[in-house]
Amino acid sequence: MWLPVAIFLAVCIAIILVRLFLGPTPPDRLVGLDTLNTLVIVSMVILGASFNEVIYIDVAIVYALLSFVTTLFIAKYIEKGGF
Repeated sequence: MWLPVAIFLAVCIAIILVRLFLGPTPPDRLVGLDTLNTLVIVSMVILGASFNEVIYIDVAIVYALLSFVTTLFIAKYIEKGGF
């Protein structure tokens, strides 16, 4: 049951990687990175629910927090003209 979802998420991740590497401006790349992190978190939650393993969900929560903080720092760096 989880295989079609995994294939769909892999296709979405591939599309986002194209945007991440070919983004015309740094804010576009930041949005691509944030979207990629969101899909990775969704993948971990789906794997945790599929295999009845709570550790995947715990790791997804920590990863979401770190992703949010990283996005804030990068956005602040871009705002000050770092790129």
